[in-house]
Amino acid sequence: MKTLLAAVAVLLGSIPLASGQTFPSRTLALIVPFSAGGPTDTIGRIVAQRMGTALGQTVVVENVTGAGGTIGGGRVARAAPDGYTLGIGHLGTHVVAGAAYELQYDVYKDFEPLAMIAVNPQLIVARKTVPAKDLKELIVWVKANRDKVSAAIGGFGSPSHVAAVYFQNIIGAKVQIVPYRGAAPAMNDLLAGHVDIMFDQAANSLPQVRASAIKAYAVTASTRLAAAPDIPTVDEAGLEKFYMSIWHGIWAPRGTPKNVIARLNAAIVVSLADAEVRRRLTDLGQEIPAREQQTPEYLAAYHKAEIEKWWPMIKAAGIKGE
Repeated sequence: MKTLLAAVAVLLGSIPLASGQTFPSRTLALIVPFSAGGPTDTIGRIVAQRMGTALGQTVVVENVTGAGGTIGGGRVARAAPDGYTLGIGHLGTHVVAGAAYELQYDVYKDFEPLAMIAVNPQLIVARKTVPAKDLKELIVWVKANRDKVSAAIGGFGSPSHVAAVYFQNIIGAKVQIVPYRGAAPAMNDLLAGHVDIMFDQAANSLPQVRASAIKAYAVTASTRLAAAPDIPTVDEAGLEKFYMSIWHGIWAPRGTPKNVIARLNAAIVVSLADAEVRRRLTDLGQEIPAREQQTPEYLAAYHKAEIEKWWPMIKAAGIKGE
């Protein structure tokens, strides 16, 4: 770790630009495409604060909301490629949106990847009065009540919508998809028992699971969550390879100079190595990528693979954003 931080420290020195200035010489903006207080905003603020320390300049978080995060995404795509405007996004904004919305930018080609910063599998959860004791029983119950079981989603074209359609396809039974304007109101109705099941970010659901207010059947990943080791994986619970994670990354506009990208990536690496940052992200149910997964190249490859995985299903299902 000391060797790593020493190497990163070299990159964190001021980078001279063609103009004669050094980067960064002023405040940076991190565009969060969702409202303040949500998971993406919280993650962004945790990382931005530590990045600012590493860069020697403040990184200001700006919430630019609407249209499933695509308004904020467009703001970053159109920004000057100088490293001063960055964007945080995830599976929804940088994969699903490209298939579910008519966009004026390309979710892959119009951005320079900086680093993946957090991975958050979903939980398959249900109202606490659902009779199923485990995931296998839940699937039997859904099949026995096909077209009657309701699944809350955080909006048309959201990752939870994609997960619900994916679930239908895998088990061979339809559910009633009930859209909400965000995960918070969807969770409220699940808590009230107005809907039956939900596929939700672990970070959002864990507090309710810990309070025994809802049931958790599985985590949609190949390994258990460090923050909730008692919840089985989908493989263990009987729905093999039903993997879906809300991974977060940070991007710059296309054309940002490579030396600036290197500096920004180094600041992110230092931030993710910070013990307090790691504690806060882990407390949120986030898993921090391994060091070798914190490179621009890794994010680019992972991003491309996710597009190839999800776009065919999204388009075949006719999923559209709102």
